[in-house]
Amino acid sequence: MIRRFPVMLVLIAAACSGASPPATSGTTCGLSASSIGQFVELPEGRFTKGASPVYDEETPSLTLHVAPFALQAHEVTNDQFAAFVTATGYVTDAETSAAAGGPGAGSAVFDQPGGSPLQIDPWELVPGATWKTPTGPGSTIMGKDAWPVVHVSERDAAAYAAWAGGRLPTEVEWEYAATRGLPDPDSSTSGAYDSAGHPLANTWQGVFPIANTEADGFAGAAPVGCFPADKAELYDMIGNVWEWTDTPYGAGSHTLKGGSYLCADNFCRRYRPAARQPQDSDFSSVHIGFRIAKDLPPPPE
Repeated sequence: MIRRFPVMLVLIAAACSGASPPATSGTTCGLSASSIGQFVELPEGRFTKGASPVYDEETPSLTLHVAPFALQAHEVTNDQFAAFVTATGYVTDAETSAAAGGPGAGSAVFDQPGGSPLQIDPWELVPGATWKTPTGPGSTIMGKDAWPVVHVSERDAAAYAAWAGGRLPTEVEWEYAATRGLPDPDSSTSGAYDSAGHPLANTWQGVFPIANTEADGFAGAAPVGCFPADKAELYDMIGNVWEWTDTPYGAGSHTLKGGSYLCADNFCRRYRPAARQPQDSDFSSVHIGFRIAKDLPPPPE
């Protein structure tokens, strides 16, 4: 598995910065078992990709037409991914990396540091950090069936999608869906915070990476659906975990969308539909997951 020093900087850059917050335990909220795996059909339409850009990579703003498609209402869960692994025997890139060993082995784990902000590096490559041992050997996802699966590479995500009869969404499809879901179409950050500044999604409140007030109710990832669905009836399009798309960003990388629970206002503001982040396609971390799309059959004659 490729390891590059800039990847760690990219991961740090991926951290971006009311109503009563969701349950702080993270165990008493989320979608019911009967709601897991549901899809939302998105109609064809036009939208502005790169609307209200904040960073150069979000430009230019383009008006695009998008064909209809379906998108899973929530991020793929540990339970869903476990069913895939049980059925196929699939081994993730993080597991292969850990078995191979070497200085580049492992998957990225975040640990909120103490000490001087000038002397901290909250990221570590942990051999043995995998989708089923998310903080390293000895950790477990027991009791976390409804949490989004993490420590998956783009290849892992695409393999699951194919097995599940779908595919990864394109960046354009993902952004179109997230844009349709904004509570306030005139405010690109309205998926993360309401007009009074209360969190509507799982992001970082406070000074990243040293202080998180957890005003949204969570220090880490939340079970899928702990936050209300957006106007498109989709959950966690903003925040919780970054999501892979099948759109290449550059050589050896793919585009992530949506931000994560590490998104803070003081470091970056990627809790917006237009935000996009490159990531090495074979890399994985504790705050990157995915959801899947499906093509819709053509309308009857």
